[in-house]
Amino acid sequence: MNQSQPTPAEIERAIRNVPDFPKPGIQFKDITPVLADARLFSGVIELLTGRFKPGMVDAVVGIDARGFIFAAAAAVRLQAGFVPVRKKGKLPYQTHEQDYALEYGTATVAIHADALKPGSRVLLIDDLLATGGTAAAAATLVKRLGAEILEISFLIELGFLHGRDKLKGYPVHSLVVY
Repeated sequence: MNQSQPTPAEIERAIRNVPDFPKPGIQFKDITPVLADARLFSGVIELLTGRFKPGMVDAVVGIDARGFIFAAAAAVRLQAGFVPVRKKGKLPYQTHEQDYALEYGTATVAIHADALKPGSRVLLIDDLLATGGTAAAAATLVKRLGAEILEISFLIELGFLHGRDKLKGYPVHSLVVY
């Protein structure tokens, strides 16, 4: 790692904690200071993708919405395609959908039916791993299309919520763990 490459600890220091947002009791992890600093943002992309070289990944799948930021940049670095996993009703073409549990109720994510070819090598990226429901649903969609998940990567993991437990069987990489 060269001297200009930020460390995960430096990235963590730049993440702003916003108490009681969006509701009382929640400690929101604000990544906008990381995004606003070109060196930190570039460093995050390097740290998320550093285990892969161009040609090793066919597609980077990003989860709606902040995951798009990191996944799109990672796709450019890896010379791979970018595939969005969106909330239900946001994709214009034929989709596959997957429900997942929320604290109260369920939500649904979708992927275009032709987004990945069988055997495609995929890096799945999101900004935050909390309970793991969204990432597990996205992984299910990727597998349904016959693609291989090489790794599921996150900028932030809230380890105390045990989201990793829902991703058993997949390599999981997080830069900053709280």
